[in-house]
Amino acid sequence: MADFAAMMGSVKVIPVLTIADAADAIPLAEALVRGSLPVLEVTFRTAAAQEAIRLIADNVPGAIVGGGTIPQPRHFGDAEKAGARFGVSPGTTAALVEAAKDSSLAYLPAAVTPGEVMTLQDAGYSFQKYFPAAAHGGIFGLNQLAGPIPGVKFCPTGGLDQSNAADYLACQNVFAVGGSWPAPNKLVEAKAWAEIEALAKVASAL
Repeated sequence: MADFAAMMGSVKVIPVLTIADAADAIPLAEALVRGSLPVLEVTFRTAAAQEAIRLIADNVPGAIVGGGTIPQPRHFGDAEKAGARFGVSPGTTAALVEAAKDSSLAYLPAAVTPGEVMTLQDAGYSFQKYFPAAAHGGIFGLNQLAGPIPGVKFCPTGGLDQSNAADYLACQNVFAVGGSWPAPNKLVEAKAWAEIEALAKVASAL
């Protein structure tokens, strides 16, 4: 089990990408890397996800690509085979935690309740995903967890955009944020790589 925080380094924003056409993977990743957002989460929501991860891993220097929305243990293997360096799940099950132990991927499990957070902390995860953030109190919810569970840091996703990401990053228990706003689907479909690069630069300055 690799260290997710060490892999992230100083990066504070993770673009969450749903790639429908694998042919978009390389130019999309290149635009985001040029925009100083090198950590890329490609979600397993489309049939093209595994191939998109492979293309980015093999062809985009500087990109740190991972598999997102991992619902089943087998997706760790799918992501690893494609060259991913990390995995992110929308929720956490005992089976996912066990699979992560045998995986080379850095794993960011998700939690929102105190019980879920503490269970993952006991399993060795001091860095966790807070999802869906807006639906579970957003900044208020994160601040409520900071006092009683000070040893856990979060990457909130779900309901974040350029207008509120800085406020989330200001929370003492937030180490990064994630979302689709640096590379919205409409711009990907339009192959508007220059516009995506510009959005990435703005996001990376947070």
